[in-house]
Amino acid sequence: MRDLATAFKERGEEVTVLAGSGGPLFDALKKRGVNYRLLKNMVHPINPFKDLAAYREIKDRLRELKPELVSTHSNKAGFLGRLAANKLGITVIHTSHGFLFGGRKQTLTCRFYRLMEKYAAARGDLVIAVAQSEFDLAAGLNVIPPQKMVVIHNGLPVSEISSFAKPEKEPTHLIMVARFVPPKDHGTLIRALGGLKELPWRLTLVGDGKGQAAAEKLVNVSAITDRVDFVGLRDDIEELLSTASIFVLSSLREGFPISILEAMRAGLPVVASRVGGIPEAVVEGETGFLFEPGDELSLRSRLAELIANPALCLQMGQAGQKRFQDKFTLDQMVEQTASIYKKLVNHNTIT
Repeated sequence: MRDLATAFKERGEEVTVLAGSGGPLFDALKKRGVNYRLLKNMVHPINPFKDLAAYREIKDRLRELKPELVSTHSNKAGFLGRLAANKLGITVIHTSHGFLFGGRKQTLTCRFYRLMEKYAAARGDLVIAVAQSEFDLAAGLNVIPPQKMVVIHNGLPVSEISSFAKPEKEPTHLIMVARFVPPKDHGTLIRALGGLKELPWRLTLVGDGKGQAAAEKLVNVSAITDRVDFVGLRDDIEELLSTASIFVLSSLREGFPISILEAMRAGLPVVASRVGGIPEAVVEGETGFLFEPGDELSLRSRLAELIANPALCLQMGQAGQKRFQDKFTLDQMVEQTASIYKKLVNHNTIT
């Protein structure tokens, strides 16, 4: 959202970001000269009283700003923002970075999220899915009609050459960037590496979360404590990736993870689980390897193959970097998004 807002401002558009938390986001927007407003009642957990107040707050800000188009991101903001814009007769597009009902068992919670998204989508003008897998999921479950969706993959700015990795360097340096939460499944990666003690490697885990203590315990039990670094949240991801040899993501479910694009941009081979939109980014055997989620043995085998073959790491890293430059840059995403915005605003203005 930050990069998209900045890109549209640079195109001469008047842009204002409404968000429920300031901090680094607002600092970055201020530095880039993008207008922003704090939504005081927008909080992360579901809270009926706060959520109703946030809905009213969004409507008040939209009445004040009188935008031609509202673009919503994230799940709660996407729900409340679409309802508020629809109530005011404003064109509204929602970008889903991963449907909450994706990858979940058919529980009451899953059905609740499906009903919520179906209700909101019916009141919005269009939904942008960041991966074909997300499009197929929503259409297949009859949550959103296919004609009300388009696919626009995430994109990132192109890096300077100084940020590129040298994946052929030895010993092998693996890196995973993800919060310590159950869906990221750090355990499968740790157990896989626990069986590769005879090979030369080191692992850096970037992120925080309630599951970090359990991951640290598993590292200790696996007797690889001296090879694993927990570095917490970092704002120098590009620099960290430039020192690595292989990027790993062992998630049980994903939408279309930015972290993989960051790794490809840096020139790293990617070893990741075959979930969500990951196969749309990673080409099996060409830019990296894919394994079934939770398949410790397959992950171990793929990692062993790359650790033993630095030349293959370089080959795959270069192929991944070219694929990023051909398909997943910020400029490409902005062009596609701008085209959709323009068509929808013009159509709604005419009709």
